[in-house]
Amino acid sequence: MNPLPAPPKGDPGMSLEEMKKFVKNHFEDFVNRKKPEVALANFSADFLDHDEPLGPQVGPEAAMIMMKAAHQKWPDLHVTVEDLVAEGDKVVARNTWRATNAATGKKIEFHGFVMWRFADRKIVERWATITEPREIE
Repeated sequence: MNPLPAPPKGDPGMSLEEMKKFVKNHFEDFVNRKKPEVALANFSADFLDHDEPLGPQVGPEAAMIMMKAAHQKWPDLHVTVEDLVAEGDKVVARNTWRATNAATGKKIEFHGFVMWRFADRKIVERWATITEPREIE
């Protein structure tokens, strides 16, 4: 069980289509355009990331640190949003990630699912599952 309290429930403040567009734009800015600071605008101050690599984290700062490290390891990191499904206050994204390891020059690919919860026009919670990166040609 997660020891950190989840942000309170609230009206997402957006339609299902607006939430899906928000998530797609978030991935474009945060990952593909290398703007990790967008987390400060897109996440609530009490944002809870249940699946941050270092364990559950509160606030947008851990996500920014993680993405900066990912861009150092994989300078050409790119995510493709394959599917978006929205219901209630949540959006689930199925993604494909591709990159080249800066140290080895080897290309990798991995896949994942991310579920985002919204309240008051902000992302307030995240759950994620990713596959192990595999080398590709």
